[in-house]
Amino acid sequence: MTTVLVTGGNGQLARSIKANEIENVQFIYYDASELDIYQISQVQSVFKKNKIDYCINCAAYTAVDAAESNQELAFNVNTLGAKNLAIACLEYNVVLIHISTDFVFDGGNIKPYTELDIPNPLSFYGKTKLEGEQFIQSIFDNYFIIRTSWLYSEFGNNFMKTMLRLGKEKKSLSIVNDQIGTPTYAVDLAKVILKIIVTKNSKFGTYHYSNNGETSWFGFAEEIFNQCNNNIELKAIKSEDYPTAAIRPKYSVLNKTKIQQAIEIKIPFWKDSLKVALANSNTQ
Repeated sequence: MTTVLVTGGNGQLARSIKANEIENVQFIYYDASELDIYQISQVQSVFKKNKIDYCINCAAYTAVDAAESNQELAFNVNTLGAKNLAIACLEYNVVLIHISTDFVFDGGNIKPYTELDIPNPLSFYGKTKLEGEQFIQSIFDNYFIIRTSWLYSEFGNNFMKTMLRLGKEKKSLSIVNDQIGTPTYAVDLAKVILKIIVTKNSKFGTYHYSNNGETSWFGFAEEIFNQCNNNIELKAIKSEDYPTAAIRPKYSVLNKTKIQQAIEIKIPFWKDSLKVALANSNTQ
């Protein structure tokens, strides 16, 4: 039986994996309180105790703005944590599936980013995620690095759930409309990861995955409320009207051609996946 270690076990991606587990695969989940991936001794202990075939690294410090002031913590988890997992995966012959971000790019492109485009993160969060990727790539070859964008689901804290909450509390909302990207339903990403495992895919490397299409945060919010039949007033604003600690890329749409060919998947349009997520959130 294939055994899969999932770090960051309480996060939305890990919970999306748990909700879609496959037969003949044993999943072992560790949340941050049980496994601090920054502590190499803890990582080694978990790998030694369990005969692991795959490690899905869902553990990350994802508070983009807070990372600007909590730099040590973000670096420890996103950079050194990734390094520690890669070292253990090399030692124990484990395939690492590591989740990264569109925030490794600076947003200067006018067409979707491919895996060959040169990263240039604008935020400290993006910098730590890129350095985590680079450590993995320098340590061994048996990895899938999957960069994704604007992750949301019925689980955890994310933009969709924030909008649903604010839609009940507010009469109007101001949302930025000059940052363009693609919302990604965590369950769709989870299914891609699970397909890699069940097919024993060995086309290792760095990949991009998001849902299809593109929109702004304003467009994302507008679609959430449209699908919920909520007539809240939405105001489109510029990023400069909503200052944040971290600078975000103005354009971070990802090109998915490589992963479509390597994993042989169909990628849903973001509005279709949002419909599924909203239906599932109503059953939570």
